[in-house]
Amino acid sequence: MTGKTAVVIGASGGIGCAFANAVEAEDEYDQVVRFSRTSEGPYHLDIQSEQTIGAAASFLKDSGISPSLIFVATGLLHSDTRGPEKSLRELDQDWLTENYQVNAIGPALVAKYFLPLMPKENITKFAAISARVGSISDNRLGGWYGYRAAKAALNMMIRNLAIEWSRKNKRSIIVALHPGTVDTSLSKPFQTNVPPGKLFDPDRAALQLLDVLDGLKPADSGKVFAWDGEEIKP
Repeated sequence: MTGKTAVVIGASGGIGCAFANAVEAEDEYDQVVRFSRTSEGPYHLDIQSEQTIGAAASFLKDSGISPSLIFVATGLLHSDTRGPEKSLRELDQDWLTENYQVNAIGPALVAKYFLPLMPKENITKFAAISARVGSISDNRLGGWYGYRAAKAALNMMIRNLAIEWSRKNKRSIIVALHPGTVDTSLSKPFQTNVPPGKLFDPDRAALQLLDVLDGLKPADSGKVFAWDGEEIKP
């Protein structure tokens, strides 16, 4: 028994569920606590609701749980009626706002409430799903305004969090992770042009991300890493 707990937020989604299962299959953590929008009771967490984020954190605190790993697997690329913008003409205030709420603001609020629950000594890990398209220096195609901008904002949030939290725990690791293209509902409309061998099933993607996390050190905190361990520049 290690006495260590992992927390997965967005655990009902493809990557979140697979990641929680992968962590449970290993011996490093004694338990995995799963939060999601579709869960009920104390395990309900809507990434667009600060109230539910705070309530979920209070549940952990009241239960005496101090997680050593927090994994935020939520994300938004399209809905039933909207997709990523291909041109300036498609920009819409409500859709841009929703992109920021889900992809940047929500994970930042998770950090606000959950980071204080983590141990202040020993290595701790906080990771959120980002995307390579959030890299400003890597953007050569344009388009996808809201998603790109929101993920870039998330990457900046991660950097800020890493700097601040290192003052409380010098062994903390706070990163953003790019999982590649994973066969989930988020990527389903955009899988046509994915190169052979680069469309990952959720189980494989989860193991790849877990391997990346296992190999990180405190000096890596604040950075963005791809599924293969490559650092993605801002």
